Amino acid sequence: MDGQNTWRVAGVELASRFLLGSAGYPSPRVLMDSIHAARPAVVTVGLKRAFAGGADNGFVDAIHQAALAVGARLLPNTAGCRTAREAVQLAHMARELYGTDWIKLEVVGDDYTLQPDPSELLDAARTLVADGFVVWPYCTDDLVGCRRLLDAGCPVLMPWGAPIGSGQGLLNPWALRTLRERLPDATLIVDAGIGAPSHAALALEMGYDAVLLNSAVAHAGDPVAMAEAFRLAILAGRVAWKAGAMARQDFAVPSTPTGDYALGPRIS
Repeated sequence: MDGQNTWRVAGVELASRFLLGSAGYPSPRVLMDSIHAARPAVVTVGLKRAFAGGADNGFVDAIHQAALAVGARLLPNTAGCRTAREAVQLAHMARELYGTDWIKLEVVGDDYTLQPDPSELLDAARTLVADGFVVWPYCTDDLVGCRRLLDAGCPVLMPWGAPIGSGQGLLNPWALRTLRERLPDATLIVDAGIGAPSHAALALEMGYDAVLLNSAVAHAGDPVAMAEAFRLAILAGRVAWKAGAMARQDFAVPSTPTGDYALGPRIS
């Protein structure tokens, strides 16, 4: 495993900092090829979509097999839920069907922005943690709300970069940097709104542990090539963060010495 990319959630070692969604691809074949190109640590699957298509339609099993082939774990999510009660019920169905305690918790509070409902999200998180789930909450970049989710027992936080599917990138870098600085020991994953590999690289350069995205790959002209581009950008961002970027300056600093120094040391 690449030491730059290895990390842990709830004692489980993950070998990539790329988490990939599975919705909206042009075809099942393109989705499978994108998973192979991305080599993600986690592949998410929308439970409502899977159940709507029938639990025996083979879709989830195909995703699971593609994920296993690259060493990724399946992460069911509660996308589309509007209340804590609905999300908790769906999470329990997922655990019974897929045999995993991991759940990506989504509770939407606004139909226009798809912004998470902080109150319902926290209620659902508390209930699911008490029921033995490893809860991955999709949340906003509000520091106080994030602290409450950590206090509730969530091992990771997944603050949004921008509204889901918007491709706008990191709309509030200040808030995301504040979260990283104020929660230095928390596992933080930027989720939603990422549209280009440069957005993902920036999140990793800021010290975030991983990124989760879907639409940026699924809706690309060539999803498979874009999946590879994101994989490389995420790796580059992590290596850059570990290397340490130079300090920013408000004035020019010559990179090449001038005057006598340009000619080398003076020989007497």
